[in-house]
Amino acid sequence: MTPLRIIFMGTPEFAVPTLESLLTWDGCQVVAVVTAPDKPAGRGRQLQGSAVKQAAEAHNLPVLQPTNLKSPEFQAELKGYAADLQVVVAFRMLPEAVWNMPPRGSINIHASLLPQYRGAAPINWALIHGETQTGVTSFFLRHEIDTGDLIFQDVVPIADEDDFGSLYEKLKLAGAALALRSVQAIAAGTAPSLPQQESAELRAAPKIQKETGRLDFNESAPALANRVRGLSPIPTAFTQLPDGRTLKVFRAQPFDDEEASGPDTGGIGTWHTDGRTYLRVQTGSGLLSLLDVQLEGKKRMPVQEFLRGFNAASLSV
Repeated sequence: MTPLRIIFMGTPEFAVPTLESLLTWDGCQVVAVVTAPDKPAGRGRQLQGSAVKQAAEAHNLPVLQPTNLKSPEFQAELKGYAADLQVVVAFRMLPEAVWNMPPRGSINIHASLLPQYRGAAPINWALIHGETQTGVTSFFLRHEIDTGDLIFQDVVPIADEDDFGSLYEKLKLAGAALALRSVQAIAAGTAPSLPQQESAELRAAPKIQKETGRLDFNESAPALANRVRGLSPIPTAFTQLPDGRTLKVFRAQPFDDEEASGPDTGGIGTWHTDGRTYLRVQTGSGLLSLLDVQLEGKKRMPVQEFLRGFNAASLSV
């Protein structure tokens, strides 16, 4: 059987295991890789290639870095590789002329159980909403983002201790395995193509904005703890201390104590600490214990270490 000619498209580290998985199967041949242009990085702001570019170069694969996916020059170059299929992971939205170019079409690996959490940040939002499971989906690209016909889905449980960082790692590997299985099915002519079932109860996964991370203590303690884990370690939830300084919060949990809802807890947004072992905030429902924090200009640290060098009186408790 002639190997399936594949063009791989992706940019961040999340996409690298999928590229690596495709390279392990002799039933396909990755003929080129498309990724984002180099960007300044690090203290010296030197241009640096994406994680996918670095992986592609390590395997001596041709790399295309278009600034404009609609450019006739880029599309002509892409067509010259005569790909049978394009595999897309964590890349930009493609124009129809690009995703419809190969005879077998283009497939995408998405880090949710579609149609739930369509959009740019499915891992974050699944955690923010307190889901207990998520997964990865392979589907054929179509006009509207994340709406194409489904190929396969794999469920991934969300552990209580998972945050964005740990769930990202799980889904990264699950997506790589799913992509290879999907490509093998396409090559064999056995891949399903199932329309997504629309529902009024679908949750979206829009791009994370800075304000997404601001902790609103009018919300409940469990909801705030989920927001923290959904944004940790990046881009990170945050709040302002009473003195105006920004405090990033990497880990938090509801404070489970029946007395925590009593009259001594103060109004919403009231801070509580013994100056040594705990830092809590009164929320719209329950107290939120901050466990792992970073004060502006300082390093990340456990709250006990933070409190050793902090003037607790400034919290007006």
